[in-house]
Amino acid sequence: MSFLRACSLGELAEDEPKRVELNGVPVAIVRTEGEVFAINDICSHANVSLSEGEVEDCMIECWLHGSSFDLRSGKPSGLPATKPVPVYPVKIEGDDVLVSVNQES
Repeated sequence: MSFLRACSLGELAEDEPKRVELNGVPVAIVRTEGEVFAINDICSHANVSLSEGEVEDCMIECWLHGSSFDLRSGKPSGLPATKPVPVYPVKIEGDDVLVSVNQES
């Protein structure tokens, strides 16, 4: 599993998603509840950027239709989305946030 630098911890405000692209994959990086998560940035219901939505209770909400996705599993909490979005392993090295987009969970 190879990890790529996504950003620094200092670039992540609590509960404010940051969009990055890693090897052509759009990823939303989220710092919340003392952890950092990486989830595919595209809603499984519509081609909409999740990083433009709000974060609450370890969930990210799609701003267009209101589906929320668990940052740990990618599973939607309700309609209209029915399919999960990929989540990616994250590790922190010093101030660097590293993400592996090669292996989806």
